Amino acid sequence: MQLEQILKNRRQEKDILLMTHIVLGYPSFEVNRQVIRQMVENGVDCIEMQIPFSEPMADGPVILKANQDSIAAGTTIADCLAFGAEMAATYDIPFLFMTYYNIVFKYGEEQFLQKTREIGIKGLIIPDLPPEMGEDFFRLAEISEIAPVLIFAPTSTDERMAELNRWAKGLIYCVARRGVTGKKSELGDDFNHYLARCRKATDLPLAVGFGIQNRADVMALVGKADMAVIGSQTIRLVEEQGPDAVGPFIAGLR
Repeated sequence: MQLEQILKNRRQEKDILLMTHIVLGYPSFEVNRQVIRQMVENGVDCIEMQIPFSEPMADGPVILKANQDSIAAGTTIADCLAFGAEMAATYDIPFLFMTYYNIVFKYGEEQFLQKTREIGIKGLIIPDLPPEMGEDFFRLAEISEIAPVLIFAPTSTDERMAELNRWAKGLIYCVARRGVTGKKSELGDDFNHYLARCRKATDLPLAVGFGIQNRADVMALVGKADMAVIGSQTIRLVEEQGPDAVGPFIAGLR
């Protein structure tokens, strides 16, 4: 089953879905296993696994450091693909890969998409690959039945949203504010107007990320979006309290 339908089915049972983000190989793949197990056991609906890249331009300092530390520890693309295959075979939720285009380009677009499909990954988030620069990639993704997830931002015009929606599959990732990941977002009237524009622009599920940090943030999205994305906050938890802190945190978000 493709990503969009999986999420829409899960959405029928919940007021809002949860997607979480981990950086593969940080602080280790064994800790990744522990964290993902706790996430799934506590009701996460989708997990975004980041293949580390040396210059992750959309990410703030927490995720930037995690990327660089993972690379310094020797994490390879092959390691990430093997881990992705293991997780997709172990848990009955959709997994996505998030990375930057240089990783995909060096691996080979067609080969990367074929491998991604083979191991059971449902979608890809590549923030630095707009449709204008990746038409062949987006067509190959559609053939491979891998959902290319595209990103709406508060600065996106209605026309731009319509163009992105034409290429997107699976879901639309709505960034809650300008800038990079990790900083607290203000979910006020301007944000609500922005989300209303996002909803008007697409029939795909809306996932909101960047600065979603606690239950109040998640509850503020109910009725406005389909999924809340928690990223930097779980990485901070693992750093400060260890992987066992993730389960109770996730359980308290809804």
